[in-house]
Amino acid sequence: MKISVHAWIAWLTLLLLTITIMSAMNFPFNWVFWLTLIGQGLLIYVVFKVLRDDYRTPLEFNDWYQDQPVPKEEQQE
Repeated sequence: MKISVHAWIAWLTLLLLTITIMSAMNFPFNWVFWLTLIGQGLLIYVVFKVLRDDYRTPLEFNDWYQDQPVPKEEQQE
């Protein structure tokens, strides 16, 4: 089963939030240290997955933003 890029990002975010909470609650150093190393490795893997993802969109740069209308001075060109 192929795990989507969004799922990898969610797992990485959850891990980083867990590390932050653990360090704030004074968990043992070795737990925080090893989870931090795992998080760094996972970050590199997630960046690789995001950059290598075969994502296509029909939109181009000239389509502007979808949540804002095209400014009037841009439409006249």
